Amino acid sequence: MHNAPENSETVGGKKSISSHQFYLKLAQKINSIFNLNTSAGVLYEVDMRLRPSGEAGLLVSTFNAYDFYQKNEAWTWESQALVRARCVYGSAILRERFEQIRQSTLSKIRSSGQLKQDICEMREKMYQHLANTNQAQFHLKTDQGGITDIEFIAQYLVLAYSHQYPDMAIWSDNVRIFDAAMACHILTAEQGNEMKRCYTSIRNRIHHLNLLRSESIVNADEFVEERAFVQQMWLQIFTEK
Repeated sequence: MHNAPENSETVGGKKSISSHQFYLKLAQKINSIFNLNTSAGVLYEVDMRLRPSGEAGLLVSTFNAYDFYQKNEAWTWESQALVRARCVYGSAILRERFEQIRQSTLSKIRSSGQLKQDICEMREKMYQHLANTNQAQFHLKTDQGGITDIEFIAQYLVLAYSHQYPDMAIWSDNVRIFDAAMACHILTAEQGNEMKRCYTSIRNRIHHLNLLRSESIVNADEFVEERAFVQQMWLQIFTEK
């Protein structure tokens, strides 16, 4: 994102181009650096589809255009992604502007019923395409009761309650989102702490497997209690009225 004035152009170079074109070329250059092939593989894999309007959308955007899109045109899954979003580089003024857009978007009043339906439909699609079919195994990320369910629960709590409790829109990580949910009395201390324990336990195993260059899959007799609790919380949040 950039804050160059509309219809402005660059100055000082061999030829003048529009500011938007300049930032577009800059973003393309940064992405090519991220996708550099090293002896260990691709340096950073960047999913360029995660931008306004997806693959058909512009690679760069003004803050005003981004703000309008997030508040008026973004799909629920894009708002879920915004929960996890954070600025990694930019001046203090630009970082603050992004955070204002993020928090004000997350704090929009949403229909609880529609939000639950959208999230459940998205999760069901992921189950169909990504879930592990071997009953003797448990995929730590994609199977029921795993990391994705925990993340979707955290994202729902942010999107459903931030308009009422602004502190819910501050953090992008799951642990502090659950801390905020307890502080706002959305979750009980028992529920929040157990959600954090389940998340950190499963996440730590994923990290260990990543270091071994192994898939995020364990035997089905592992994390039984954690999976049961996460599934119980899912049913309580998304099916009970």
